[in-house]
Amino acid sequence: MARYELVKRSVALITLTNPPVNALSSAVRHAIAKSMEHALNDPKVKAVVICGENGRFCGGADIREFAGPLRGPPLVPLLDAIEAGEKPVVAAIEGVALGGGFELALVCHYRIVHFKARLGLPEVTLGILPAAGGTQRLPRLIGIPAALELITTGRHISAQEALKLGIVDQVTEQNACELAVEFALRAVAKPLSSRRVSMLTTPCPPDLDALLEAVTMQVKRKARGVMAPLACIQAVRAAATMPYSKGIKRESELMATLFNSGQARALQYCFFAQRTAGKWTLPSGAQWNNSKPREIRSAAIIGLGTMGRGIVVSLARVGISVIAVESEKKLLETGKQMVIGMLERDAKRRGVSASLNLLKFTLSLQDLKDVDLVIEAVFEDMALKKRVFQELSKVCRPATLLCTNTSGLDVDALAGVTDRPHLVVGMHFFSPAHVMKLLEVVCGPRSSSETIATAMSLGKRMGKVSVAVGNCPGFVGNRMLKPYLDQATFLLEEGATPEQIDKALEDFGFAMGVFRMSDLAGLDVGWRVRKESGLIGPDVDPKNPPRRRQGRRYCPIPDMVCEQGRFGQKTGRGWYMYDKPGGTNAKPDPLIQNLLEMYRSRYGIQPRNISDQEIIERCLFALANEGFRILEDGIAARPEDIDVIYLFGYGFPRHGGGPMFYASMVGLERVLERLEHYHQAHPDVPHLEPSPLLKKLVACGSPPVQKWREHIKTMHSHL
Repeated sequence: MARYELVKRSVALITLTNPPVNALSSAVRHAIAKSMEHALNDPKVKAVVICGENGRFCGGADIREFAGPLRGPPLVPLLDAIEAGEKPVVAAIEGVALGGGFELALVCHYRIVHFKARLGLPEVTLGILPAAGGTQRLPRLIGIPAALELITTGRHISAQEALKLGIVDQVTEQNACELAVEFALRAVAKPLSSRRVSMLTTPCPPDLDALLEAVTMQVKRKARGVMAPLACIQAVRAAATMPYSKGIKRESELMATLFNSGQARALQYCFFAQRTAGKWTLPSGAQWNNSKPREIRSAAIIGLGTMGRGIVVSLARVGISVIAVESEKKLLETGKQMVIGMLERDAKRRGVSASLNLLKFTLSLQDLKDVDLVIEAVFEDMALKKRVFQELSKVCRPATLLCTNTSGLDVDALAGVTDRPHLVVGMHFFSPAHVMKLLEVVCGPRSSSETIATAMSLGKRMGKVSVAVGNCPGFVGNRMLKPYLDQATFLLEEGATPEQIDKALEDFGFAMGVFRMSDLAGLDVGWRVRKESGLIGPDVDPKNPPRRRQGRRYCPIPDMVCEQGRFGQKTGRGWYMYDKPGGTNAKPDPLIQNLLEMYRSRYGIQPRNISDQEIIERCLFALANEGFRILEDGIAARPEDIDVIYLFGYGFPRHGGGPMFYASMVGLERVLERLEHYHQAHPDVPHLEPSPLLKKLVACGSPPVQKWREHIKTMHSHL
């Protein structure tokens, strides 16, 4: 796992060989230790260069090893031995030096880095901290403020930024390994005492306590309830106030606290779940690894509303030619200017040229006859979408893929009006489409494996996390969202306020509570959906609307808010009030409180005190319960897919792992018991009735989430 060779007659070249990223597995650590011992004891060797095979230095620890007991040599003594050696050691960094790989580079006496390489300590994103001296050496090398920022965020930095910060000694456009060998030969006669980073004194600002307190407050605001960044701050404090030997002990103690925590398990589950989500299977047996996608060179977007514009930008910035279609000249011109502006701003931020030459704007569907793929992004109106698909069938060549950006309509119904149902698939982007990473790829019953593979591959090319889902109302994300939203409004009826519910959810870790999120999205969107589904109609009394519709409990409060023209941020009033239309500073609105009091009085509802625990349980357990039903129905292939959808599309806090992992972590028996309790209290709310799958899993001893698939037996999978 590490190749040893003597080059230039006196330089030991140690090459890490553990593809794809040369992770520091047990075997690699053992090979490094053996190679270093050989190099340090061989009188012919005057210097050492450490590099990685295939243009990658080292991607850090092998995360798969976290699940079991540590095997092989521990990393800290190994790195300390490299640093303490009496022969100069040079790191030749190409590709990546992340986590333990970065810590390995820090113990080398010199660091040469290729100009395209990326460096960083991303452990915090896995719920842990850099525990091989990273929190102790980096502050000594670059100072407290810069080290704090890198360690608490886990962000990757460029070679150029690493040079500016003083992390590396030289950036090169040449082969880093060859340059490092020459550099090592020149370093042979130089003293190493000043090059041992652990021996340096940490440069401390005079206002250390104030700085650490400010960073702590900032972390608490940005990462609500997350333990790892706060532990990182404590470790860096140790680097500033303790000698290295005591600081490394403190680092180890903090790591021990984090390593087996629920948050670390959740964050590491997220890491693997994201990779698992791309591995889909169809009932025919077609799989992601044997279904070849088509190459997409040109695409068309129908509709230049908010979603359509974002999709155009997403395609153009990865080099795909795009034809954008609108129905009216004014809408076309407005959309064109906004797309160009978005692309120019994006290009400026990334330091590249805007891909404006890839764009064409037109009023005519006839211009789409030669494109490889079309994505329809018109209003959520089935009749309108069907007309568009009928026209596309006439205009586009027979091999063109036809995709719909619907958020919940029947993809197969759209396929049924075309001459190519096997080439129709849903591509549900999330707004804003050029920013949000999630893409639900909706598999209709007639969608071919090649079509699914192409949509999944295109999503990945656009930088999206693509998840294959089945075809049902709302698919996965929006189907689960309904019981979550319903519980929030039922809690309003019973005595809670929007700000209390939002605070409970935000303290749990959501960036936005349900009512702030609704104000941002626009309350009229859900109002229109409820009208189209027959929940609101001319037979509903506007003064005394019924609280039971379609055979179940219904809360008309959101409709009453919309009837007052309160549509959220865009109108300056919604569940909250804002300084102006389009404002973002949400303030409690006394008029909403008055509305709630009048409503409760009218229907004889005695408000009660509602705890934050009840808010979390009713909202999140109802969310997970619908997830269990989705698994039963074969709409999602595995719980990891559901969790990825909620992590990337709906802001579920990563340290909770997603709604399904969270239910597993709380304990399925506990979830079942609380759902039974709430359903008994509210028998007219069907989505509180525990799902058969949840009951079955509890009866089977509550297996870990990765084992649930073994217990899911469906009559028919929709994937």
